[in-house]
Amino acid sequence: MSNCTAEVQSGGETARFFTINPTELSDEILLHILSYVPSTDLILNVKKTCRKFAGLCLDKSLTQRVNLHKVYQVKDEEVKQMLKEIGKEICELDISGCYWLSSPTVDLITRCRRLVRLDMSGCSLTSLRLSHLLSNLVNLRSLAIDVSSGFDSGQLSSECKATLSRLRELKQTLFSPSYGVVPCCTSLEKLLLFFEVLDRTREGMLMSGQLMVGESNIPHYQNLRLFYARLAPGYINEEVVRLYLAVLSDRTPENLRAFLISVPGILPESRATINLLHSMAKNVALEAFQLPKSWLNGTSLLQQMNFSNPSYFSFSRCMISGGQLTQRIINGGKDCKSLVSLNVRGCPFFFSSDIPLRKPEDDIDITILKTLITACPNLAHLNFSSAHHHSSESKGKHLCEILAKLQHLRSLSLPVCSIADTVTTTEKSNSPGASYSSNPAPLGFGKKVRIGVQTYPRTQNDQDNAPTSVFWRLLKQLSLLEHLELIGSNFYSVMPRNDPAIRNTYPPCKRSHSVGDAELAAVSQVVFLQSLTLAQLPGILLGSSLVSIGMKCQQLRSLSLANLGMMGKVVYISSLCEMLKHCRHLRDFRLEQPYFSANSQFFQALRHCSSLQRVCIVSRNGRFEADAVMSFVSECLELIMCHMFTGETLTACRSLQQSIIQRFQPERPALNVVIFPLLHESLADVIRDVPLMHLDEITLFKSRVAEEPPKLW
Repeated sequence: MSNCTAEVQSGGETARFFTINPTELSDEILLHILSYVPSTDLILNVKKTCRKFAGLCLDKSLTQRVNLHKVYQVKDEEVKQMLKEIGKEICELDISGCYWLSSPTVDLITRCRRLVRLDMSGCSLTSLRLSHLLSNLVNLRSLAIDVSSGFDSGQLSSECKATLSRLRELKQTLFSPSYGVVPCCTSLEKLLLFFEVLDRTREGMLMSGQLMVGESNIPHYQNLRLFYARLAPGYINEEVVRLYLAVLSDRTPENLRAFLISVPGILPESRATINLLHSMAKNVALEAFQLPKSWLNGTSLLQQMNFSNPSYFSFSRCMISGGQLTQRIINGGKDCKSLVSLNVRGCPFFFSSDIPLRKPEDDIDITILKTLITACPNLAHLNFSSAHHHSSESKGKHLCEILAKLQHLRSLSLPVCSIADTVTTTEKSNSPGASYSSNPAPLGFGKKVRIGVQTYPRTQNDQDNAPTSVFWRLLKQLSLLEHLELIGSNFYSVMPRNDPAIRNTYPPCKRSHSVGDAELAAVSQVVFLQSLTLAQLPGILLGSSLVSIGMKCQQLRSLSLANLGMMGKVVYISSLCEMLKHCRHLRDFRLEQPYFSANSQFFQALRHCSSLQRVCIVSRNGRFEADAVMSFVSECLELIMCHMFTGETLTACRSLQQSIIQRFQPERPALNVVIFPLLHESLADVIRDVPLMHLDEITLFKSRVAEEPPKLW
């Protein structure tokens, strides 16, 4: 087929359209386009279309790096065939999260003799299978694996241990108390540890934090540049991480540049950890830093630590003041252009020069933020959520006005109360586009209040008259923002990690009531937004702002909504359904709302999200229509995860779950379905079987902005 020109007549005018055969594009352009196609499709389908594509699909730029992460539609036979055809060319292979691949398929990775980097996180792997695999991969330098119950390092062959001794990078997820393969890795420069050990077995027996017999070998950390540990809740994880840290305390690596420990609760200090921190203060200068809050609160440790061109700081949940940060971390507000990511989530005193002088509900000291922004102009990821940050009505600029200066910002997490305008209700009523009530309707008996649909700009002319709130002006300046979170400072999800569901909820901050649909519609300005989280916004009434966001934010891939509007009443369902009709590129959708009815109207709207892969609904006292769910799963062909935790009976939940699995599992091997009563006492036991990738990324609610350093792995 050759190039051609088509003419179309409309209204007396003729328009010409030039078409081109894709095969006539340059090789460079075609290779770039093909790099977005999954490797299995390239080798098994595209390669067979014509002679030119047959050659291009075997280009080294496409065959040396194979990434099947989140390619949920790939099947065992397809992966086997691909490995047989191009296995000898592959240098980097990522099958992380491919939990559905069978062991015989994983065994074929031995064909990839040139492998330098291999990520098998989330894949089932025994110690014997790992030994056989690594014995054939002598060039391997980077490895990511899971260590499950029954793992025995004594079963590793000498050839396998030789490969491990040459590794430079290791990511290890522990589901059982173990050193895993760490003692065999004598040349590590980067070590990432994820502790996912449960306190009890399935039979209810208490687990022990003691390592298994034969695993008393000492890890080698002398070459480490990065040490990262993330703990799931539970005392067993705390016991095991102390064993890893004990070795570090004996001799701190001289080249250590990143030291990060993420703990959900309190990790008490030990003599070994105290020695470790003192040794680090004397011998290393860090670029990335995170410690458990109990190690920092009330200590002078920050004053002793040394930092060199820092790029990442996390003080999540720490009782640190802004004065401590500016004086001790960024050199009194001097140049700190290297810092790109900062997490001060849950730090109620961050905008205060001194902790004892401020109450959490007091107005913030805006000079702290000014100092931070001036010293760190290149911040790209910033998390201020889970705390009350109230701008003053009379002192200085609003928090949003200062944040607008961060032109490099790509991800931002704020408490809802922090974006509330500081003008009085009278002033707001006189401003353009403010024909709405900023206060919720009174509860109980009394004079009826008529509540209308809150306005938001629909056209360019309307946008010129858009509300002049500081939040509108902030997002207008941050037009390249990709990830945004607005989370109520008192919000807690009813879905905990290893415990029964939370029955009680905390009232939202009073200031957050003034953030309604008119303010939230400002999000529609961020046309490149990929991920949006909205939680605990009591000022949302009919949800008209959701429609605006759905229409304008066409790049949206992930959407998480929780506790919008008044508790107990879901009045925004019509707007949500209208919004979903525009979200054709949405892949992940999470909704947490009490008394939500997942009916046919909702699922008919959700069908328009043709790219949807994962959906999670959490609703205390909520209901679902089984036929509507089945019809939705049938028509949403990309869907591979369906989690629903509602107020339905155990019998109804099990029946629907079994029906979905029996009907769709054969054609969707990656399908993961969990439908269970939210308040059932066995919820924690059910959750433990969910693949960690789904559990961590969507099922459990959490703030993800600046959660870890960029490009950690």
